[in-house]
Amino acid sequence: MNGTEETQARLTAALDGLEYRSVESADRIPVIEVERDALLEILSRLQERAGFETVTFVTAVDHLKSRTGGDRREIEPRFQVSIQLHSLEHEARIRVRIPVSSDDACLPSCTGLWPGANFMERECYDMFGIRFDGHPNLKRLLMPEGYGHHPLRKDFPHKGIEPDRLYREWDRDRRKAQAATEGEAR
Repeated sequence: MNGTEETQARLTAALDGLEYRSVESADRIPVIEVERDALLEILSRLQERAGFETVTFVTAVDHLKSRTGGDRREIEPRFQVSIQLHSLEHEARIRVRIPVSSDDACLPSCTGLWPGANFMERECYDMFGIRFDGHPNLKRLLMPEGYGHHPLRKDFPHKGIEPDRLYREWDRDRRKAQAATEGEAR
């Protein structure tokens, strides 16, 4: 039995009785698709019963428009979140995919299982606007707090959105705070 077959056998045993769908992968990493409602139970079993003790990434793909035979059409669910797990003991990886609709772009946080997912979920929130319920500190990571957009969404303008305005606001607030501090020191 090779490593992929062993991983698949552990998956089947760990997820017995739960609904998921195996998907082909070009990189030979086993991929399963699950629904949002079953996500935490599946992740918990993968950690406890299959030995996946580490999360290596949490990211998303935006399928706003997909090219199908030259015709552009809307795709729903719009997003697909991918969570990749790693088992050091078994030298194996698995990828869990979750479809997320644009109407309710929200998933349960896996930081309770893997605290290391904290910044990965924050980045996914910041860049795609996908919220993670139960996250201990879900706020912007790369973009300023006042930024009302998510740059990795396909509907984000290629030229950007008034980048200088945010910098000017930040600089104005910084100068006010600095002046206030200097005024108190005198």
